[in-house]
Amino acid sequence: MDYQPRLKEKYHKEIVPALKQQFQYKNVMQVPKLLKICLNQGVGGAIADKKIMDIGIEEMAMITGQKAVQTKSKKDISNFKLRKGMPIGIRVTLRSEKMYEFLDRLISVTIPRIRDFRGINDKGFDGRGNFSFGITEQIIFPEINIDKINKINGLDITFVTSAPTDKEAYALLKEFGLPFKTQK
Repeated sequence: MDYQPRLKEKYHKEIVPALKQQFQYKNVMQVPKLLKICLNQGVGGAIADKKIMDIGIEEMAMITGQKAVQTKSKKDISNFKLRKGMPIGIRVTLRSEKMYEFLDRLISVTIPRIRDFRGINDKGFDGRGNFSFGITEQIIFPEINIDKINKINGLDITFVTSAPTDKEAYALLKEFGLPFKTQK
């Protein structure tokens, strides 16, 4: 018996029938699914100190369980003392099992640790069924040791779905358990 993440089983057993009934899909293949989760962290301080980039890559690898990749600048910006090809960010793309594991930890452990949390703002949809939101500090992840942090960085999380509309993507993410703000 091979291992399957909890949310993957939940998707096939609970979410697919619920969405199929809600949107009257004729075929199971029409039901939207989560394709990937992309994490992105801008590390502008890496221009002055190269250690910040190494620490950021290490933290992102601890958070996701996958090796992070540097992003490099595409052009020169003299006001920021930035040259083309300098490392300015970190990104990770999660798919399949690691994606479901990360989503499970995000929903059940990480989001409840956010101070003064009142729900995720639902204005992060892009019109094509993808959703993005930002986290202001990386210390909410339990994998990060607060004592070893020297700089607090935020990160952006993007959920890429196969949903054609934002309404269907919202329903999919809501079924997974993302705590959106209640509509007034």
